[in-house]
Amino acid sequence: MKLAKQMVLSTVAASCLVASAAIAEDVKVGLILSLSGPGAVLGKEMRNGIDLAFEQLDGKLGGLDAELVFEDDQRKPDLGKQAAERLVRSEKVDFVIGPSFSNVMMAVHRPVVRTDTILISPNPAPAPLAGEDCNPNYFAVPFQNDQPSEALATYMNDQGIENVYILAPNYQAGRDVMEGFKRNFKGEILGEVYTSLEQTDFSAELTAMKSTAPQAVFAFYPGGLGIQFVKQYDQSGAKANTPLYTAFSIFNGAALEAVEAAGLGVYASTQWTYDLDNDANKQFVEAYTAKFGAIPSDFAAMAYDSVRLIDGSITAAGGVDDKAAVRDAMKTAPFESVRGSFAFNNNNHPVQSMFLGQVEQAESGQYVLANKATLAEDVQDFYAQDCKM
Repeated sequence: MKLAKQMVLSTVAASCLVASAAIAEDVKVGLILSLSGPGAVLGKEMRNGIDLAFEQLDGKLGGLDAELVFEDDQRKPDLGKQAAERLVRSEKVDFVIGPSFSNVMMAVHRPVVRTDTILISPNPAPAPLAGEDCNPNYFAVPFQNDQPSEALATYMNDQGIENVYILAPNYQAGRDVMEGFKRNFKGEILGEVYTSLEQTDFSAELTAMKSTAPQAVFAFYPGGLGIQFVKQYDQSGAKANTPLYTAFSIFNGAALEAVEAAGLGVYASTQWTYDLDNDANKQFVEAYTAKFGAIPSDFAAMAYDSVRLIDGSITAAGGVDDKAAVRDAMKTAPFESVRGSFAFNNNNHPVQSMFLGQVEQAESGQYVLANKATLAEDVQDFYAQDCKM
């Protein structure tokens, strides 16, 4: 009787261990995105990319059953912080993907990484988090905020542009992008304007800009702000005489369709365009277009890459429980990026090519950002030298 009882207890204990292991080997991913409010055009594109990747992986990550938990930060740092704390404390997620904007990232970063949870950015990559405040639990998938504007400034130098007028919203990413541009541009900056992140009427700024008669304008306005800025730039008559250059944020997906013909001819520096010639990108663009009826944006593409990064890292690590093994796997970027060549630097930010896109109308009638040139190859960000990881 005693032996039989011990055998039953042993069997129950073993079953509990097996069940615990199975539970532990499920994967839970929290997603903090701007899904409503003025930043929703970005967040919804990112969710599309995430949903497509998850669907293609049959609801699994690294072969393990996976669950996605979405949070809407409404582009508000306080809501983003609350969402981050809820995901790591109550939901006990293994990974967080997000947020959509740099001001929210600065609020989300610490609550996530200090719990040893891995945070993956599908879009924002603030300068402080690439340098002295780099962290082994933080990976920026798309770029470091300064990279696109640095590459664009070098291109504009090569084009003989001697003076420029620059504009951006006054928040972390806006300041980062302009710092990157000023770091590399050798000509004269006739005006440097920072507007409110809530501002959508740029008539006064455009009047002031035109009075300086610049050779070119460089503007960074994400999401709905970009839609309004480009439309007003075109309506003001400025585009006819002064070429507009931008960085990655305006001319893709739903935002570009909203801009329509007002965007034609405008340039953008970016790490990805829909027409990059590699197998992973061709498959992604075809699948995305079939599912959503539109050409994907870079926001969708980078969110798609973020999910595939998790999938490849769990596979390489042999599971999700050993966080150190997962982090080590992530640093090798074990997936096929839609950008083609891609690697993480010492600070977990990309080393990659940067491209010059220009807005045109495709045969389908859709407005697209078409690849016109490679601006730079194997680009490392400026702040990696300050990262001590």
